[in-house]
Amino acid sequence: MAQFENPVLPGSHPDPSVCRAGSDYYLVTSTFEYFPGLPIYHSRDLVHWRLLGHVLDRPSQLPLQGVRASGGLYAPTIRHHDGVFYVVCTLVGGTAKSGNFVVTATDPAGEWSEPRWLPEADGFDPSLFFDDTGRAWWTATREVAGGRPGQTEVWLREFDPERLELIGDEHVLWTGALRDSVWLEAPHLYEVDGKYFLLCAEGGTDFEHSVVVATADEVTGPYRGSPLNPVLTHRHLGRDHPIAAVGHADLVRTQEDQWFAVLLATRPYGGYYYNLGRETFLVPVSWEAGGPVFSPGTGRLETRYDVPDLPAHPWPEAGPTDDFDAPVLGPEWSFLRTPDEEFWSLTDRPGHLRLAVRPESINDLVTPSLVVRRQQHQDFHASCEVEFEAAGPTEWAGLVLLQNNDHHVRLLLGAGREVTLVLRAGGRDELLATARLPEGPVRLCFEAVGQECRALVAGSAQEWRPLGEPFDGRVLSTQAAGGFTGVHIGLYVTGDCVAGTSWADFGSFTYRSLDG
Repeated sequence: MAQFENPVLPGSHPDPSVCRAGSDYYLVTSTFEYFPGLPIYHSRDLVHWRLLGHVLDRPSQLPLQGVRASGGLYAPTIRHHDGVFYVVCTLVGGTAKSGNFVVTATDPAGEWSEPRWLPEADGFDPSLFFDDTGRAWWTATREVAGGRPGQTEVWLREFDPERLELIGDEHVLWTGALRDSVWLEAPHLYEVDGKYFLLCAEGGTDFEHSVVVATADEVTGPYRGSPLNPVLTHRHLGRDHPIAAVGHADLVRTQEDQWFAVLLATRPYGGYYYNLGRETFLVPVSWEAGGPVFSPGTGRLETRYDVPDLPAHPWPEAGPTDDFDAPVLGPEWSFLRTPDEEFWSLTDRPGHLRLAVRPESINDLVTPSLVVRRQQHQDFHASCEVEFEAAGPTEWAGLVLLQNNDHHVRLLLGAGREVTLVLRAGGRDELLATARLPEGPVRLCFEAVGQECRALVAGSAQEWRPLGEPFDGRVLSTQAAGGFTGVHIGLYVTGDCVAGTSWADFGSFTYRSLDG
């Protein structure tokens, strides 16, 4: 039988949530401080996914200005009921708005409504559940007042899907599977064979992550933890196992009556380091003795499974190079926080992405002249062609590997045709190498094989040549930099705290895998 390969969404795609509408499946993931927010993917076979766009793609929907690294959008849930799609989510650490909200659409490709903020809904990781009678229920996680660090509880209230507000009494459903457990979160409710199942994550989002479940006869409880908890985890397999941090699952039932879960996990490499962040995996689920069994037969998240009993439906794949010949940026590109002004253009010089020189820097919690896409492979090539004439010594343009404002690598062209390679770790810059290139377009490149990374440079008609020595990519991992995101690769222009009137033109960007 044909098999599929995990992860189904490689690169930083954490906290996946999925729903089915007829024979179509839709999936959203967290995006933290990146704009637009909450990518929405579409599939007809649960294996092949295409990016439709984003749930929050207008600045009015998503005020991310000033949000810290790994703040922003946490743990969305998507549901479909009576022709309406609902997404609920939490904005953490916002300087203008924070808290839980809901948005709706009749077409998941957009456009989605303005957020309905719910100040009465405390906590985080909200979810919606529509029962067989059509009533809707809101669940979320919150820290226990006066509890120990990381002690949380899952609570529930009825939700009015017409007025988009919470109604009725509050019910505390569960405090976790293990005694002294921490970070019981990501609650999702399901009704199966007349019983209610509360699926949660537990143990934090790193090595101790797990999937746990509780059951009840009534939606309001009481809920009892399964004696099989945790129903899925890899923490007992050790840090040398190729898949780790398994958790944050959401279930979906196919039209062929099969069950699957999407969940997050990491793929460490070069030791226990995962530069790709938390990725989205797919796992089969069966029901035995009234409860879910994840990955039947092995009890572990595997890299390969038999494909679902659905007609295969691959989508056309884009090529590795973006020549910037479309009128708008493709949905794979994002900005760092919400832009207050349009600093990019694809029409000023057709066939090029033009980025304006502005004083904002990726070292600060701002929105710089930067567009990024996810790193999705352990071994990769990322390169661009750029034309830029710096008007002063503070102006730079080029390519970056970005983990956060304090951990990244910059390969930039500046005044005097000088290219510099700078590694920033712990908020401190280290100059690794410099070179001077001839007039005309410049090509800049990062390549990585495992955690060994190198920079390459070339004039437009020259062969690639290394710039400096290889550097250790582990500085860009979550273990070194903290936070919840994976590496993003970006095209960047800055005046480094000095306003400018010039710009850089990027003629192309190439990203491809070097795996195998």
